[in-house]
Amino acid sequence: MAEKLIIKRPRQTLRFYRDYIDNISLELALIPDGTFTMGAPEDEEGSRDNERPQHDVTLSSFLMGRYPVTQAQWKVIALRTDLKVNIHLEEDPSRFKDPYEGIDRWLRPVEQVNWYEAVEFCQRLSKLTGRDYRLPSEAQWEYACRGVTKPLDLSAEETYPPFHFGDTITTKLANYNGTNEKYGAYGKGPKGEYREQTTPVGYFDVANAFGLSDMHGLVWEWCADDWHDNYEGAPTDGSAWMEHEASYLAKNKQNDSYSVLRGGSWLYNPNNCRSAIRYYNYRRGNLNNDLGFRVVCVFGRTQ
Repeated sequence: MAEKLIIKRPRQTLRFYRDYIDNISLELALIPDGTFTMGAPEDEEGSRDNERPQHDVTLSSFLMGRYPVTQAQWKVIALRTDLKVNIHLEEDPSRFKDPYEGIDRWLRPVEQVNWYEAVEFCQRLSKLTGRDYRLPSEAQWEYACRGVTKPLDLSAEETYPPFHFGDTITTKLANYNGTNEKYGAYGKGPKGEYREQTTPVGYFDVANAFGLSDMHGLVWEWCADDWHDNYEGAPTDGSAWMEHEASYLAKNKQNDSYSVLRGGSWLYNPNNCRSAIRYYNYRRGNLNNDLGFRVVCVFGRTQ
């Protein structure tokens, strides 16, 4: 990577890297090796059967975007038609094109991009940098979101909190619909506001133990995996659970079924922002103004 930054926190050293998309920086956090317990317990408020059975997953370290991909980062890659792998990318697909509270609109996350387009972005970025960029697997995403490297002792009925910052969530920490009469609050948390639009990445100045921001709310984030109705038979090594490789699907647009989305969005209630939430109501080819993504980078070069 072009630059390496180190930030020290109590009992923890975070390692951040910068790659460059032409002249636009892409900040990445080092996600360390670890084992965690994936999924939600039955007594977690709002949890669903598709988030179970809980199971331990052991992952090797990887890099992950500190934020969802921004409109500026998207535009640079979309304009690089010389890097095209399979499909055309719209230069400016997002609905929200105005500054937010005086902050440059290009710092908003890109949205209205489908799974195939997100894969194409990663493939072009890989060609540009010589590094292996891709969409995260579900396991990578949840591990990174939780910010933990220790599995649960299920015999002792241990649990992770529903959110990386604790047992509840507020609209002072994340962008989601906090005004719904029935579902606008989670746990003992308060109701809040409903911004009805995206906010710039990093707007809340909140990061988890791995240095990642905007993991709860803002935009749903595409993962590489095919949709599965539960975790029976799920990989335990952090790999994506797929019938075909993402590159094959992107090239052939075969099996336009459901892929997994994570993290919730500005449009949804706080329950849908939990670390364990799995969403599948959009097919890979669908577009919506709350669908975005972030990238992971595995170590080593592709060329």
